Amino acid sequence: MGILEVKNVGKRFGGLQALGDVNLSVKENTVHAIIGPNGAGKSTLLNCLVGKLIPDTGSVMFDGQSVLGRKPFEINQMGISRVFQTPEIFGDLSVLENMMIPCFAKRDGAFSLNAISSVPAQKDVLEKAEAMLEEMNMADKRHMHSASLSRGDKRRLEIGMCLSQEPRLLLLDEPTAGMARADTNNTIDLLKEIKEQRDITIAIIEHDMHVVFSLADRITVLAQGTPLVEDDPQNIRGNPKVREAYLGESA
Repeated sequence: MGILEVKNVGKRFGGLQALGDVNLSVKENTVHAIIGPNGAGKSTLLNCLVGKLIPDTGSVMFDGQSVLGRKPFEINQMGISRVFQTPEIFGDLSVLENMMIPCFAKRDGAFSLNAISSVPAQKDVLEKAEAMLEEMNMADKRHMHSASLSRGDKRRLEIGMCLSQEPRLLLLDEPTAGMARADTNNTIDLLKEIKEQRDITIAIIEHDMHVVFSLADRITVLAQGTPLVEDDPQNIRGNPKVREAYLGESA
């Protein structure tokens, strides 16, 4: 039994079958990658995992509790955080101010700009935000305008904001999309450190196979909304079914 269990999930959009009878088990304290060609249903599945979409059939359970029908803040309170394809940070705030917001949310159960715009920074929140910036190797950027950060640093900041809420499951939606190779490699190194140092499970959707094979303990391959293969990384390489799905080669 995994910490995240997806059973017989199906989702249609009109006449389009986006997901068909998907089963997935993500084991605790592992990195599980979900890959597949464009249109395979990866983003639809991720949106079902975080409650953004409600599947037509099946169930999604996190640590024995259903995520279906729950609001985003309820999903977060359950211990699930999500990193989006485009970094979700507040561009008009400093790096430190961005980090303080989820620290307030973790303490007070609220995620609001008012936490820093109308309330003096309490010592515990400020200390936690500063500590997370140290962990993300961004302490020297604490007073920078966050909109001026590189794509890689924006992603690093967003991951730190998620971690400050102490999630048990971190969902990453193409975290290296649009990055230069140097930023991609830095993000890989960061996620490796997180995996080694924290009691956390990571599920990642990613097109970059360098990222996938650098991080994943287990890989699920989707094709046309249905799991095609689930296996260890060493067995995914060269798998004829995967080759056919990605390259159109005959298996």
